[in-house]
Amino acid sequence: MLFVQKFIVLKHERGLLFKDGDFIRFLEPGTYRFRGLRRRYNVERFDLAEPMFAHRLVDYLVEAERVDIDRLFTLVETGANEVAVVYQNARIGEVIGPAERKLYWKGPVETRVDRFDLDAGLALDAKLARELAALSPLRGLGQYGVYTREVPDGHVGLLYVDGKLTGSLEPGAHAFWTYGPAVKVEVVDLRVKTLDVQGQEILTRDKVSLRVNLTATYRFVDAEKAVRAAKDPLDHLYKEIQFGLRAAVGTRTLDALLEDKSVIDRIVAERVGERFAEIGIAVESVGVKDIILPGDMKDLLGKVVEAEKAAQANVIRRREETNATRSLLNTAKVMESNAVALRLKELETLEKVTEKVGNLSVYGGLDGVLNELVRLKQ
Repeated sequence: MLFVQKFIVLKHERGLLFKDGDFIRFLEPGTYRFRGLRRRYNVERFDLAEPMFAHRLVDYLVEAERVDIDRLFTLVETGANEVAVVYQNARIGEVIGPAERKLYWKGPVETRVDRFDLDAGLALDAKLARELAALSPLRGLGQYGVYTREVPDGHVGLLYVDGKLTGSLEPGAHAFWTYGPAVKVEVVDLRVKTLDVQGQEILTRDKVSLRVNLTATYRFVDAEKAVRAAKDPLDHLYKEIQFGLRAAVGTRTLDALLEDKSVIDRIVAERVGERFAEIGIAVESVGVKDIILPGDMKDLLGKVVEAEKAAQANVIRRREETNATRSLLNTAKVMESNAVALRLKELETLEKVTEKVGNLSVYGGLDGVLNELVRLKQ
């Protein structure tokens, strides 16, 4: 018995005709009838509103039906070091990685392809990065094979490709293809920062144990040069400051250090300043915060200071007593040769005495006061 199979392909569709499971040809819009002893035909329909053609026979069709493929599809093939961005009606539809093949139906959706050679550079332009980010702001750009990193103002980005430092990045947003080489951006702060070196136990030349706390300020002048010169620049700076402290404290006595505390700042600054300037780090300042003595040494120094101050007070007191005595002697000499001065001194003494007297009885006039007995009544 003969069967008639009828298939309709709509205007917005395309079809693939199969007979006994074997591909026969493409079907464009229209009505198709096929006769046979049994239902041997089958048609797979595709809506052109979805331009991407995902099918198990893509590779076969590209090789065996190339004429129809060029007529009905936009073929996108990428090389081993090439990435393609597919636009559909001027909007990004898909990112195709290296060594891939994709087919897109020609029809109401216009397909355009931009290609990028990875050998020419991994960086994306800002416009493309923004377009990709707008498609999936929550999931990020990793799904498109894109690595992004933002470098804040006052910082610099160090770009590593496959673990190798390849250059520096200015502040702003940066994006790179991740197909092939591994890309990483390390952000370095160029602003002035503080490094605290705490609790350094050091012996002075006279065997006194001190604990010194020091603070240094620094900034990266050339971050790329610094990371090339030292595996960990900050750890290197910390250790060099420790060595500088030992050189400053270990070669001086306690008295010398207490007399001139700034000597530690100068020696440490001289040690690290020039060395780190050569590798791109400017040491702005070095300053000792604290010099902490052992408990028994504190008590001993307290007694020394107390004795020194007592001796200084004694010297001052003796000096003032000597000056007072010398002044009295000079006054006596003046009064010895000058009766008027002697009389004035007597009146001054009488004035001081009468300031503290309640009642004063005088007999014999003023001469009686000065030459005779003066009777004071409180």
